[in-house]
Amino acid sequence: MADDALPFSSVRELKQMDAGGRGTFAAILIVKKIATKTASNGNAFLSVDLGDRSGSFSCTVFGDNPGFDALRAGGEGSVIRVEGKIDYYQGRLSPKLARLTVVPENELTDPAMLENLVEVAPEDGTSLWTEFQGFITGIAHPELRATVQAVFDEIGDQFRCSPAAVSMHHAYRHGLLEHTTHMARACRALLPIYPEVDADLAMAGILLHDTGKTIEYEGTLATKRSRRGILQGHVVLGYQLVRKAGLKSKLDSERLERLEHIVLSHQGEPEWGAAVYAAAPEAVFVSMIDNLDAKMGMVQRALRQANAEDEFSERLPGLSSQLLTKPVSPVRAVVIGGSE
Repeated sequence: MADDALPFSSVRELKQMDAGGRGTFAAILIVKKIATKTASNGNAFLSVDLGDRSGSFSCTVFGDNPGFDALRAGGEGSVIRVEGKIDYYQGRLSPKLARLTVVPENELTDPAMLENLVEVAPEDGTSLWTEFQGFITGIAHPELRATVQAVFDEIGDQFRCSPAAVSMHHAYRHGLLEHTTHMARACRALLPIYPEVDADLAMAGILLHDTGKTIEYEGTLATKRSRRGILQGHVVLGYQLVRKAGLKSKLDSERLERLEHIVLSHQGEPEWGAAVYAAAPEAVFVSMIDNLDAKMGMVQRALRQANAEDEFSERLPGLSSQLLTKPVSPVRAVVIGGSE
């Protein structure tokens, strides 16, 4: 197989191919995750997640593959050309890679290549940022608004481009901005139903809840956790950003304490990363909206990446299930007393 014998396929196209005679392919992909493991016979192999803007898949690269050392040296965030055959493991795409080479950095300047590789939010990033700033200015309490603004004066550039996760939800460029803007829309819609929730505190908490992810994550083409992200996590990092901004803006101690609590508790459960359980009306409200949009973000992404021929998606870890991707069948109109 040679590069010029096969056109490069996207991950979406690979998932539409069958194993067998027509299952050979060539592709240019990002190494999203890579881990060195040891087989039962003592030989090393690589467990690798590869992807582009249309999706991702996992596969195994054994030590006898000619590209094994180059792939391990390139690591996460590297771009590779691969050739292989379509295969499946437990119902999931897991190709057998025959050849792979790491694309040198000096070749990663082609805008078309990068556009095909990097997944971005479906909504325009500039429009999302304009809407997001409107949510900040809509906070009526002056010191609370100043606190929120101070955080984004510090991290705004990173926030606009950052993903919201490594893989679980909104895990693409502008994903954090999209996720937070969707939460703010939901907040505005739901606040009239829950008058017990302080509107300004809830909106401020939503806008700030994931700001620590701008420090937790790093990487241009593939996202991984930074040193501070591993050692402290985005909940603590976000708390630090909020506390510093609140003190600078002279936010009163009660509101600052409640705002910090929203950030510390928004993950919901300690096993999910929360420092504490939500114990204030605004904190419960924000945590529930966060969980809602995270889950629906997984749904939206799976629907965007679904193949028309498949009834269900692959298993989504965040939902602990496959997702029914076929749309609801339209209702046929019936004319009584006449023909349709």
